[in-house]
Amino acid sequence: MIDSFPRAIAHLDGDAFFTSIEQSLNSAYRGRPMVTGKERNIIACASYEAKALGIKRGVALHEAMKTCPELIVLPDDYETYSLVSKRMFNIMRRFTPLVEEHSIDEGFADLTGCRRVHHCSYEQIAQRMKQAVCQELGFTVSVGLSLSKGLAKLCSKFRKPDGFTAVAGYHIHLLLARTPLKEVWGFGPNTVALLEKHGLRTALDLVRRPEAWVSKLLKKPGGDIWHKLRGESVYPVTTEEKTDYATVSKCKTFSAPSADREFVFAKLVRNIESACIKLRRHKLRARVLYAGIRKKDFSQRGLEADLNRATACPQEMIPLVRDMFNQLFETGVEYRATMIVLAKVEPDTAEQYDLFSSPLRIEQMRAASHAIDEIAERFGKHKLALGTSLFLGRHQITERDDQPAWKNYLLPGETARRRLAMPRMNVTV
Repeated sequence: MIDSFPRAIAHLDGDAFFTSIEQSLNSAYRGRPMVTGKERNIIACASYEAKALGIKRGVALHEAMKTCPELIVLPDDYETYSLVSKRMFNIMRRFTPLVEEHSIDEGFADLTGCRRVHHCSYEQIAQRMKQAVCQELGFTVSVGLSLSKGLAKLCSKFRKPDGFTAVAGYHIHLLLARTPLKEVWGFGPNTVALLEKHGLRTALDLVRRPEAWVSKLLKKPGGDIWHKLRGESVYPVTTEEKTDYATVSKCKTFSAPSADREFVFAKLVRNIESACIKLRRHKLRARVLYAGIRKKDFSQRGLEADLNRATACPQEMIPLVRDMFNQLFETGVEYRATMIVLAKVEPDTAEQYDLFSSPLRIEQMRAASHAIDEIAERFGKHKLALGTSLFLGRHQITERDDQPAWKNYLLPGETARRRLAMPRMNVTV
């Protein structure tokens, strides 16, 4: 491509986001190997000091402790991470109004046309954005700048951590030649294996193939990736919050495995309540339900069923879920997690009742769900819940139930659910 930046898309990615936040808020953790994920007994995030020792995300904590006995292990504090994430995206919006929150720790910014406002090049704008985040939040981020979202994401990974990489249009081929297929955003192991069977090794090998060949082999998703790697905009940076979902899922891992039938079922019902709350928040309903339970040895069993009608009311799902649970649960076996997936999601619009429906009962359940949502908005989520939640009190308390530090030092008027929207910094004086 002969143009340098016909479009300028920046991708900002937090470096070891969860542990970096913990280190920025507590100076005692800085420079030391640490991980988060204590409540699930699986590493959710590892600091770069821990990564240097070979400790990676997804590893069981007891395995990591064998590698590094002095490893600092903390529970995930998603509320604080979310607060810091919002501050990070707000800093990005100072430089351009087009910011897409891709996940809690990464986002895209469309800088096209902003040179006149900031009186500098696109590279300088992206560097200023990076510096502002690092200085104000106290941890490093990596930034990539290129012509499309796919290329920008490749650039941000190129020099992690604390890296900055900008690739103009006439240098795309240099980046692609150094990018293995497995690092291309959107390619999984099976796709990479398929492409390697056709003699492809790098992203440059892929874009040199004709579009028709790629589309025939990988269908439309592969064709979209082919265009993005060539610097062509396929999906623009979008600022709207995601409201369309193909599925809604909720999974909860217990801090201690349990063989208690009522407790495990109560956890499954809590998953349903949480999933339905999300459906109602986005004015959606679901037609298919999947229920699963995971054993202590990580093996998993599940069942899927069609609902009589699309709904977002847990009361309509509970009888079916009870039957599914009775088929799945094995007496004497310890379980570590429950999960619910609601599929065939559609807008919750006016519907035509069939001959065997009970309109009065349906409206009563809608009214009950509306009341639950109003109470949750005022007093916090799950303040009003189904009766099975009483069995949640049978939970066995272990060291994995340790709470984030701020929950032990609430300010007057704060609760675990409602508090000031600011992270707490621990400073030793």
